[in-house]
Amino acid sequence: MAEGRAALITGGSSGIGLAIARALGQDGYSLTVSARRPEKLEEAAQGLKDEGFEVNVVPANMTQEDAIKEVVASHRDRFGRLDVLINNAGLGIAAPIEQAETKKLDMQFDVNLRAVYLTLRECIPMLKEAGHEHRKALVINTASIAGKSGQAGLSAYSATKFAVVGFSQAAHKELSQDGIQVTAICPGFVATAMTDWVEDQIPKDEMIRPEDIAEAVRFLLRTSPWCIVPEMMFIRPGEGV
Repeated sequence: MAEGRAALITGGSSGIGLAIARALGQDGYSLTVSARRPEKLEEAAQGLKDEGFEVNVVPANMTQEDAIKEVVASHRDRFGRLDVLINNAGLGIAAPIEQAETKKLDMQFDVNLRAVYLTLRECIPMLKEAGHEHRKALVINTASIAGKSGQAGLSAYSATKFAVVGFSQAAHKELSQDGIQVTAICPGFVATAMTDWVEDQIPKDEMIRPEDIAEAVRFLLRTSPWCIVPEMMFIRPGEGV
């Protein structure tokens, strides 16, 4: 158990983020959860609180730098430390390149990449403190299998997720000597609201479970400080990259 330790999860109101938050709460972490929609976030957070977890709730639009800073400041004020950062907020908007709207392109780059960068930047002082204490501060950046193999119709999304993988590699080289481990997770189709659009082709009960990703986070936290996993891919039976 990890009593006395704290985690910050963006995109924490549903799907992968909520599953990870629940797993970390079960393992004793105090939690800050953030997401864009206040009502949905509050409902999810209440469920976590009902399970007995200590939860700090901070709605935020991750396209706004000030909002990102407020999330991190709120976490610092509430818990005073950060042992795990789950950079999970993201969105995907399908469109052929020739039909893509600039506004929707900018949204994906802002949330999927810029916010990941800014959130980590703001969290580094607390992560370094934890890393110097126990050599096991963990950063998870949610990428995608689309960040390993570009997908037609998802060009902007794929580009952002490739960038998240590259950013994670660079962050590892920059921060690992301070006891901070950085892992990019690259899942295929996960049974969340984000994959509703493909449900007519792949039933939800044949997709990767959000809990599968949460268990992977648990694995990363249980390895030794000398075992760093730069990247994890999750694919369905019969699929490749």
